[in-house]
Amino acid sequence: MSRFEDPVILTNSISGTVANRDQCPAIPYTPEEYAAEARRIVDEGGVMIHIHARRPDGTPSYEVEDFRAITEAIRAEVGAAAIVNYSTGAMGVPVSKRIAYLRELRPEVAALNMGSMNYAKYSPKRKDFVFKAVFANPFDEIIELLESMNERGIKPEHECFDVGHAGSLAPLVDMGLLKPPLHVSCVMGVTGGIPPTARNLALMVDNLPAGSHWGVIGISRAQWLLVAAALTLGGSVRVGLEDNFYLPSGEMARSNGDLIAKARQMTEDVGRRPATVAEVRTLLGIPAPAAAEVV
Repeated sequence: MSRFEDPVILTNSISGTVANRDQCPAIPYTPEEYAAEARRIVDEGGVMIHIHARRPDGTPSYEVEDFRAITEAIRAEVGAAAIVNYSTGAMGVPVSKRIAYLRELRPEVAALNMGSMNYAKYSPKRKDFVFKAVFANPFDEIIELLESMNERGIKPEHECFDVGHAGSLAPLVDMGLLKPPLHVSCVMGVTGGIPPTARNLALMVDNLPAGSHWGVIGISRAQWLLVAAALTLGGSVRVGLEDNFYLPSGEMARSNGDLIAKARQMTEDVGRRPATVAEVRTLLGIPAPAAAEVV
């Protein structure tokens, strides 16, 4: 049930792995650019930063050293003013490699994709797919990643691209692998996943385990309609250049800070308020970092 006093976790997906600077000049590649974007995010009210690593030339990386360099640069810039959240999603990258950077660097939060799906982008203009692939996330891999997170005190963020993914949480709770409060993100707008409508968001939320904290991740400009729906339904929101380049006006964002600023404004316009980092830790059960962990 939505309450005005429920704070909103404003998360930013800082870069992703697919988009490049030909599409959006603001996408960061180097650790220093990630840090500069983190400052803009924090200054506008963002409290969680979702990281996909890149090499300085912009190509995707799943190497410990690239995650480390980016994380250290962000920490040097914003300290404990943001919670660091690593992606673990990938196609064709062994689970062992994804566990390696969790094991070595122990982010506070790590995203965990909750099911397999067709994953595509379709162009009505071309009457064809821009790309299409099978995004495999079988239960064995989900459990292996989850056990690694549990062993290291990393809070999982459950990314659900369809209603069946939301339904996959209950067995893991029953097995004792998940403990409340769950942190769930409803990812909407990927071709092959659930279409991005307010009614579908409400359906997704109705299928989550009771007591879950949830938010929405909207892909492309439908993001803003879903932000509005989530704020009304009582959820949190993620925006960022991984998911969408554009403000509601159609203007391209100059930085992740522009997107967070708009999400914060929408949050306040409906009578809610952005969560502080301390409130996020309480809501999700994330312990405060030791002083030695904060640069």
